[in-house]
Amino acid sequence: MNNYEHDFAARHGVRAATLASGMAIALLLAACGGGGGNPGTTGGSGSGSTGGGSTGNGGSGTVTNSAAVTLAFSNAGGASTNALSGATPLTVKATVLDANKKPVPNAIVTFATDNSLATFSPTAGTALTDANGVASVTMRAASLAAGGAGTVTATTSVAGATVSGTGNYSVGATTLAFGALSASPSSLQAYGSTVLSVDLLSGGAKYTSQQVNVSFSSACVTAGKATLAATVATNNGTAQTVYRDKGCANNDTITVSADGIAQAATTAVTIAPPSAASVQFVGATPTNQSIVIQGQGGNGRTETAVLTFKVVDSFGNPLAGKQVNFSTASPYVRINKASDTTDASGSVITTVNSGTTPTSFRVQATLPGTASGTGPDISTMSDSIVVTNGLPVQRAFTLATDKFNVEGWNILNGSAATITVSLGDAFGNLVPDGTPIVFQTNMGAVGSSSTGGCNTVNGNCSVPFRTQQPFTATPGLPATPCNAASPDATRAGLATICASTTDGSNVLYQKTAIFFSGSTAVNTFMSGTKVSFDATNPNDLGTIASSATKVFQLELNDVNLNPMPAGSRVEITSMLNGNASAVVPATVPNIAPHGTTNVDDPTGNSISGNQGSTHTFSISSTQPTECKNATQASFNVTVTTPLGSVTNIPFKLSFTCP
Repeated sequence: MNNYEHDFAARHGVRAATLASGMAIALLLAACGGGGGNPGTTGGSGSGSTGGGSTGNGGSGTVTNSAAVTLAFSNAGGASTNALSGATPLTVKATVLDANKKPVPNAIVTFATDNSLATFSPTAGTALTDANGVASVTMRAASLAAGGAGTVTATTSVAGATVSGTGNYSVGATTLAFGALSASPSSLQAYGSTVLSVDLLSGGAKYTSQQVNVSFSSACVTAGKATLAATVATNNGTAQTVYRDKGCANNDTITVSADGIAQAATTAVTIAPPSAASVQFVGATPTNQSIVIQGQGGNGRTETAVLTFKVVDSFGNPLAGKQVNFSTASPYVRINKASDTTDASGSVITTVNSGTTPTSFRVQATLPGTASGTGPDISTMSDSIVVTNGLPVQRAFTLATDKFNVEGWNILNGSAATITVSLGDAFGNLVPDGTPIVFQTNMGAVGSSSTGGCNTVNGNCSVPFRTQQPFTATPGLPATPCNAASPDATRAGLATICASTTDGSNVLYQKTAIFFSGSTAVNTFMSGTKVSFDATNPNDLGTIASSATKVFQLELNDVNLNPMPAGSRVEITSMLNGNASAVVPATVPNIAPHGTTNVDDPTGNSISGNQGSTHTFSISSTQPTECKNATQASFNVTVTTPLGSVTNIPFKLSFTCP
């Protein structure tokens, strides 16, 4: 993906603060005689409650408590349910009705919940009501282990008053258990090895939804007399590792465990004491134990694996002149040397060539004629060798940016953002180091002065992006693999960056978009109307009672109706005759391009509408009780960008005494 998870965390924090502010306002209104209110209604699987506040439109100070928000939950099939799990996301629908019980369209609804239990999609946690007054988001379990019960709160503004509703839901943690732990073979010669395998089960079936880290341990491993991988991630619901004896000379019990699984699984391995000779697996070349399928090649890749074994006596001394036979159970690879004799160091080598099919295999080395009684010949297994194409594939190509809205409209910003590419092959493995990535952009500049692009290390590489000329995109220029497939967005102030590479036959690509955000909030809207910036003609918030609190929202956009730069500070300044609560959110978040449905589209292909951030302000009188004289508060909403540009928006608000 990808860095979108950073955005999740940032935006959830914003929503939680918004909810807290909204609830505090509702309680204050009720305490000050803001109307009888309504205890709430029940709809679907959730419950709704109303919030009250003054109309803010005129001088009466009338308080309205009749508007309502109700919540309902449903599963993917449309059935009403509030049971959430890792495998069953829910749709949360909030229905907004005005004082006449009529649907309220085009209202911004903010959803919030305990983000340790669940998360929302879109990540902003906001949605717009449709003609029926319904706004919906998707809710997913926060993690595999998440469990308990939680509450979703939906908050909006109706006729200038904050209204909210709640709905409860449960999260069922996914219960996992181990199947039988097997060792194949279960009896080992000294210094031999066996393959340990265990299935991870959920409800009696293999659990394949995600990888789980499984821990293996044994007394011989703890004593340093055997080796195995301490932690292994499941693959398609199964965890496997190779247990190799190092002179344990005893029976050993292997235990497998994992976080969240109450009952461990065990199996016993019988290990023979050192005999006249044993064969050991020494290692493989390539050292990453991965070769490519026949004919694929690749940067630094080979089609041949070289496997080294060593034959020693019962005291660990090398044995020369011993015949070793090699075999494999895989029909998709070819052993080039089926038998060889150890040299003076006791070492013997064979090579294996890949075929045309991706697979994994192990090679067994056997000392013929070493069987005793009914036991088999001495043998051991190599580590697993993977045959993969090693080349990048389109479905494993991820392009991400650490910032979507950077301060850069007609500004040279040398450290605006960092662009990162992550590549994988057909099996989800990391591509070889040194895979080259090419970057292109229709605005600003991307890449380094030495290479322009970057070469992967551990499947990743990053380049800097800066804002500079050109500040206006020319459709179709430069020609890139990205805009050859789909035209770049033509919105003013939106740059498109294309990253591409090749698998040798095909060009692979992804694109992302970055806003060149302006430094002044010249397109700021309140309730859909553009505000005044004239200090001699401040924006009038109307008249309310001194005991009430005025809550209003501003949508901050730059000159191109794009978001202000991420990190811009939003605050109340120059306050006279009034009190202000903390602005929510207090800074402009990282905002990806999105459409009218508020679904993030990092490519910018579906961008439409205003892209700015919404901030909530709460203003109250300095004399909420024992009011003696009507007063008028004046203040500015001040927006300060990371580079220090300041926008002041003047307001006034009148307070009446009872």
